[in-house]
Amino acid sequence: MALSGTFDARLVRPETTAGAGAQTLLLVLLGTVIGLGPAGWLAGLTFTFATWAVLTRALRRSWPRRVSFGPANGVTLARTVLVGGVTALVADSFVSGSPLTGPFVSHPSLAVMVALTAVALVLDCVDGQVARRTGSESSLGARFDMEVDAFLILVLSVHVAMSLGPWVLLIGAMRYVFVAAARFLPWLNGPLPPSMARKTVAALQGIVLLVAGSGIVPVEVSAVMVLMALAALAWSFARDIRWLWRVRESGSETVVLREPTHAGV
Repeated sequence: MALSGTFDARLVRPETTAGAGAQTLLLVLLGTVIGLGPAGWLAGLTFTFATWAVLTRALRRSWPRRVSFGPANGVTLARTVLVGGVTALVADSFVSGSPLTGPFVSHPSLAVMVALTAVALVLDCVDGQVARRTGSESSLGARFDMEVDAFLILVLSVHVAMSLGPWVLLIGAMRYVFVAAARFLPWLNGPLPPSMARKTVAALQGIVLLVAGSGIVPVEVSAVMVLMALAALAWSFARDIRWLWRVRESGSETVVLREPTHAGV
């Protein structure tokens, strides 16, 4: 009984439980309607468990139970469920050797992936607005939103790389490489001033990868679009890294932000 009580108090949160339940329901729906192979189920269930574990740990460390999860975080959690569905579909197509290519209107799995991605991208514009209007902005919410965005871009880059080549993976990997580098170069963890250019470039990645992966434009056009998006992302990261280096060298006081901001995103 004591162990059961400890488990309930520390690991079970209604928010993460609801998210895991919704994610599982979506996977069952995808498996029933369009079919999911072992790779899709494995990727989807792994995503579900990892999201539940990481979010539960983050909530336990910085979000008291007496504080409402908030509508903005609820929107982000809904986006996470959609991203889990996209992950399952892309993993299934990648391992099965049947990439989701061609016009999405003639490919049920691709059409569902495009729909899930489009809704996730639209909701990305909603959660921040909800947080500001309800006065529920928080560092946890900002980080949650950021991680969902980054993982969706990574999955989309894997999908598009199947038709355009492995170089597309640079888009999805760039932010994770930056985070890894920051472990050895702590100055990269410094806060950055707000930037509309940074936000625009970040939003552009998802839109371009969605269009390129949907098959609605010729492969050659997709390649040019994705290459331009990659160049814009590289410029954004380079600009922010240069700013962080200048602050480090000059010893200037860093900008204090209300929410975490990472280079290039």
